[in-house]
Amino acid sequence: MPGWLTSPTVLVVLGVVVVLVIVGVVVYQRFRRRHAFASPLERATFSTLHTVSLAAPALREGLSESSAQFAVPYLRTLLDTEALSMTAADCVPLAWDGEAEHHNLDVRFYAEKVMKTGRQQMASRRDIECGDDRCPVRGIVVVPLEVDGNVVGTLAAVSGETPGPVLLRATAEVARYVSSQLELADLDDSRDRLNRAEVRALRAQISPHFIYNALNTVASFIRTDPERARELLMEFADFTRYSFRQAGEYTTLAEELKNIDRYLMLERARFGNRLAVKVQVAPEVLSVVLPFLALQPLVENAVRHGLAGKVEGGTVTLTAEDSASECLITVEDNGVGMDPQALREDNRDAHLSGAHVGLGNVDDRMRSAFGPDYGLVVETERGAGTKISLRVPKFRAGVRV
Repeated sequence: MPGWLTSPTVLVVLGVVVVLVIVGVVVYQRFRRRHAFASPLERATFSTLHTVSLAAPALREGLSESSAQFAVPYLRTLLDTEALSMTAADCVPLAWDGEAEHHNLDVRFYAEKVMKTGRQQMASRRDIECGDDRCPVRGIVVVPLEVDGNVVGTLAAVSGETPGPVLLRATAEVARYVSSQLELADLDDSRDRLNRAEVRALRAQISPHFIYNALNTVASFIRTDPERARELLMEFADFTRYSFRQAGEYTTLAEELKNIDRYLMLERARFGNRLAVKVQVAPEVLSVVLPFLALQPLVENAVRHGLAGKVEGGTVTLTAEDSASECLITVEDNGVGMDPQALREDNRDAHLSGAHVGLGNVDDRMRSAFGPDYGLVVETERGAGTKISLRVPKFRAGVRV
């Protein structure tokens, strides 16, 4: 053995190298165990979850040709069948993925039975004999897709094996998953329709007195100050254009504040020195998204019910502060206030009749958009003014302009 191999320095170096190799192997094995799936079951579970997550976005759009065509290939991967088809209530296939599409008439026949009975149907090779010796199809299982207890379509598994309990159960479970996504889509659609209806109701509540008074104010300036009359008329046009727009159920805080400024300009022209306005908004929250017409009714409430009945008038203060993941907004007036008992009672009739303009409507839409913890907080007392506070998350999934 060469003498240099036995020198203490070389032996120490070799020892260090061996230790590093051993440590490296141990660390690598631990890394693999930590970052890899340890069993076929774990791999299968991950694959299944990943597949259903890919199909979910399309199904959440509702049952249609485009959503079915996107989702069916992923669903077929779960069942591993020769083909998979999805039909609507008319039993015409919305999508077909796989082989043997000449069996679509058989699928339609059994889909019609499912739509009539609400129960799954199974067909063997003898029931669907097509005369083609090369056809791999040995059976079909068709199960209902349900939303709120109503059958809205079907899912059909076209199998290369005679259908048995495993395929029947698996197809039923996939159909149950699809049905759950379609129910969520239906809930989303119902919520959107409700929100649109509430916005229409709120628009109907925009005070006819305000419109009448605004136009009267414009008319009063036509002779004495035509330029001022023109400016106010343009502000009134922009106010109504924004308030009655058709685009979307959400807006940014910046856009809402612009419309409030138009409203207050018209009211200040009418009230003169009796109406003072203070606005303090943190620039970083101007892009926050909130329900359309969420703030204007609160400001109108402050002017119309807080200050209009006060001989000497008063001040409306609007603030928007940055608070970590939220924006804190307050609308406050030092007017005549309200009876707290009226707010503790069911106030739907009150806000619909104009007792306090749109508060219940805004509260409902805030909770619908952001959750039950995001309603209005109202502090008031007769003769002590009113303060309305609301919190707006800076981000919430599904809430966007």
